[in-house]
Amino acid sequence: MAEYLGKSEQQKKRAYSPAVITQGGKTVWLAGQTATQDEHGKDIAGNFEAQVRTIFSLLDKTLKGCGGSLANMVTMTVFIIDPRHGDTFVEMRGGFFPDGNYPASALITVSNFARPGMLIEIQGVAVIGG
Repeated sequence: MAEYLGKSEQQKKRAYSPAVITQGGKTVWLAGQTATQDEHGKDIAGNFEAQVRTIFSLLDKTLKGCGGSLANMVTMTVFIIDPRHGDTFVEMRGGFFPDGNYPASALITVSNFARPGMLIEIQGVAVIGG
């Protein structure tokens, strides 16, 4: 069970928690996830919103394979190439956590990724059960 601290209007608006407390449970360390193809093989290189949707879907599938879901994420580090995508990401992230229990989060702008067309990478930690 996780306790999500903070529910200020600014934190809700930015879809993050300043801290998440966990005790017990299974900790899942999620590798950085990127996507230049969606789950059907369609090219999404350069399409920020499609990459965000695909990455969250892939993270959720990974967590379901571990007995959890996105709702079990307690922290995430998000890397984007263009800071102009920051607000779009925050708005989209809120939709993936409809209960309002947002992971603690960092949003970092980087100069490049390993392959052309990548615009975002997300890594995180989830705690399942406990």
